[in-house]
Amino acid sequence: MISSDQQPTQKNLDAVEIPGHRVLAASKLDGETVYSADGDDVGKIKEVMLDMNSGRIAYVVLSSGGFLGMGDKLLAIPWRAFAIDPERKTLQLSISSEKIKNAPGFDKDSWPSMTNRAWANSVHEYYGTESNMKRNITSGGDNLPGAATSTDTEAV
Repeated sequence: MISSDQQPTQKNLDAVEIPGHRVLAASKLDGETVYSADGDDVGKIKEVMLDMNSGRIAYVVLSSGGFLGMGDKLLAIPWRAFAIDPERKTLQLSISSEKIKNAPGFDKDSWPSMTNRAWANSVHEYYGTESNMKRNITSGGDNLPGAATSTDTEAV
């Protein structure tokens, strides 16, 4: 967890209250600092990737390591691996900073696709999340947060 003496420098992650739902503007996540389960700053959100077929978050791109964008590693992380700490208004991952440091990354010129079932399964397995196919979620946005993808709606 983040100690009380750490002062994160992030935007306000206040959710908007809509009857029956809490929503967050994706633009509020851009550049947001992400913390590991053990409280370390492990990078910043670079992109939120949406699946155009289902309207769900496919994955979040985390820029980790490096300095001022140089030498950073890009990680595709399932949305379900994140939690929002409502009191500190920060994003946290459910895994340690060591595991994030050793996570498989991808090249900035060759972004991954969740339509590659083998890649998608390996990402979910690494981060300990279930694909929405395993959760029997196949369409729509009623069950967010979730990382539904077009691969999740296909038959196995």
